[in-house]
Amino acid sequence: MDFPPIREELRGLEPYGAPQLDVPVQLNTNENPYGPSEACADDIAASVREAALGLNRYPDREHVALREGLAAYLSRDTVAAGFTITADQVWAANGSNEVMLQLLQAFGGPGRTACSFAPTYSMYPEYARDTMTRWVTGHRAEDFALDVDAARELIEAEQPTVVLLPSPNNPTGTALPPEAIEVLCKATGAYGGLLVVDEAYGEFRREGTPSALELLPAHRNLVVSRTMSKAFALAGGRLGYLAADPAILDAIRVVRLPYHLSAVTQATALAALRHAPELLGKVDDLRRERDDVVTWLREQGLAVADSDANFVLYGRFADRHAHWEALLEHGVLVREVGPAGWLRVSVGTPEEMTAFREATAAVLATPAGALMDPATEDKA
Repeated sequence: MDFPPIREELRGLEPYGAPQLDVPVQLNTNENPYGPSEACADDIAASVREAALGLNRYPDREHVALREGLAAYLSRDTVAAGFTITADQVWAANGSNEVMLQLLQAFGGPGRTACSFAPTYSMYPEYARDTMTRWVTGHRAEDFALDVDAARELIEAEQPTVVLLPSPNNPTGTALPPEAIEVLCKATGAYGGLLVVDEAYGEFRREGTPSALELLPAHRNLVVSRTMSKAFALAGGRLGYLAADPAILDAIRVVRLPYHLSAVTQATALAALRHAPELLGKVDDLRRERDDVVTWLREQGLAVADSDANFVLYGRFADRHAHWEALLEHGVLVREVGPAGWLRVSVGTPEEMTAFREATAAVLATPAGALMDPATEDKA
């Protein structure tokens, strides 16, 4: 046997991760470009110091205070639907990645199936792989919207115990209409499966786009996940969470590691929640910047996916890697992700987006800016 004795299906694979390059304009990981204020940072520091005095003890493994704070925050999106989220419906972990992994640990596994619809978040099949869950991929329509009838047919045929649907979708930015979520909740619920709506970018959705949280009372098998990494500008804090039926949380407790959320993480997240209005204060600015860059890219003759997130997918380039490299030479880092020919740019500050426009305009005037021939481009 070769050393080390890694699982055969993992042999030779590269770990997930976006390039981390030291360039002036980094627009490749969908981070919030506006960091916490001095006041928020001071509150976090004071809270962490207080927690540090008790680090000889294990943290609250049920993170009750944090769940109460997150429930109050989420309830802002359910007031119109006439109910509030309660702490017994909320669970948190180290980033939404761990939330998803715990869901697959509890509800996936050998002999079970999970699925999503491409193009979508590239970590989903890795969660399935890591939990030895069979993975099935459906496909979205050419405009990246979800073909609800095709999705329902795939779900009915494969009967996955977990269906992962981001809204807005990553990398396309496409949001799911409530009607689609309801149809697929019923399809998965018919045989006991879960529908997980991943709202990592939910705070950036356009006006009038509701949250899947509003549908929780009607569907016991619906799970809605969020993160503090994006709109809350807390990517370095690693805090993700979900809202679901309490019975789903009980199942997650079986697989979660003991004391999985450190006292420091809990203190940091609670301090951030106290500053929610300030941290979320730039969301409207980022939405406007997103809409402006969508308009500008289309004016340059590029195809652009409608976005409800803090990023934009655009193309289609004859050689996207050449375009990516050319932007990098101008000091601008975007992401090579999604279907062939497309690139994704995160929304940054006005100064960063100006630099992105100037670099893109310069590259479009070179061979690296060549677009696919519509007559020959691959629609797959």
